Amino acid sequence: MDDLGLGRRDGLPDALRVLVEKLPRGTWEAHPNFSPLTRFWLDRHVMFRDVLDRLQGGTRAFLDGQVAPERYGRETARMAQFFLQELHGHHSIEDHHYFPVLEGLDARLERGFKLLDADHHALDGHLNALAGGTNTMLRGLSGDDPKAGAGALERQLGDFNGFLDRHLTDEEDLVVPVILTYAPEIH
Repeated sequence: MDDLGLGRRDGLPDALRVLVEKLPRGTWEAHPNFSPLTRFWLDRHVMFRDVLDRLQGGTRAFLDGQVAPERYGRETARMAQFFLQELHGHHSIEDHHYFPVLEGLDARLERGFKLLDADHHALDGHLNALAGGTNTMLRGLSGDDPKAGAGALERQLGDFNGFLDRHLTDEEDLVVPVILTYAPEIH
């Protein structure tokens, strides 16, 4: 599955797109099996993207001299902690509760759920690095070059944003069509 690693793919392979081809994104909310739980799950993905964008925007604003170091540090610490905790919890629920049920519904997509699991493991490393980068930046705010850590964090956030968006998009393209197709069979 190395050729489909999170940093190497630009979408799901055709073999894993069988349901999303029949149920493309623009049709999901009108589908009779689209539930409030599916909306909640998709909204969590929107929230993760939004918080990451806010972390990046705040870092750019600090580097551009538009935000004081104290405010930048306080807001970044709060948002990063929230982001890291929520994303880790979200992936844990998916891995232990949702995906085992969904994986058994369509054997053609088993490889896709293994791919998403591998993504979660890869993202764990990025989450740990992001926590470390945030802590390094926070310690550096009171040093001789307070923008050095923020510059490194900005690059890290940009890289992470690409990985996270790829994962979330692929996850949505795999999971939502499964839910819409097999909703009556999900317990």
